[in-house]
Amino acid sequence: MRPPLLPIAAAAVSLVLIQAARAAPDLGGQWTGTLHTIQGKCPDQSRSTLIVDHDHLSFAPADGVLVLHGKRGPDRGRLHAQLSLPGFDHKPVAMVFEGHAEGHAIAGMYGTPTCRASIRLEHPEDHPLQRALGR
Repeated sequence: MRPPLLPIAAAAVSLVLIQAARAAPDLGGQWTGTLHTIQGKCPDQSRSTLIVDHDHLSFAPADGVLVLHGKRGPDRGRLHAQLSLPGFDHKPVAMVFEGHAEGHAIAGMYGTPTCRASIRLEHPEDHPLQRALGR
C-alpha cells in the first residue's frame, strides 16, 4: 500500500514557504540615512528617505522634491528605483538607487551623471539619539 501523497506534498510546500519567508527580509516601512559621496558632488548634507510598501518603493535623496520610484527585485531583498529627466541638451539624465538588506539596515548606492554615493538606511526608531532629541 502506498502512503498518501497529499500530506507529504503539503508538508513540502509548507517547508518551502517557510524557507522563502526567512530568505526575504521584511523591508517594509520608512528608512532614513545620509548619502556619503564617493565621486562627484552629491546632496550629502541632508537626510534621505526610502519608503518600501509591498512591491513598490520611493527614494528621496536629501529629502528633496525629486523622488525615484521603483520595485523590489524578484528575491524581494533587492531594491531598485530610478528617475529620468530631460537634461539641458534634451537627453535623459538618469538618477538611480540600488539597495539590499544588510542586517537590520539597507545598504545602497545612489548615482547620477555627476554623483556617486553610498548610503546606509535604518528605520527611524533605530536611531536612539534622534529619538531622544525628538527628531
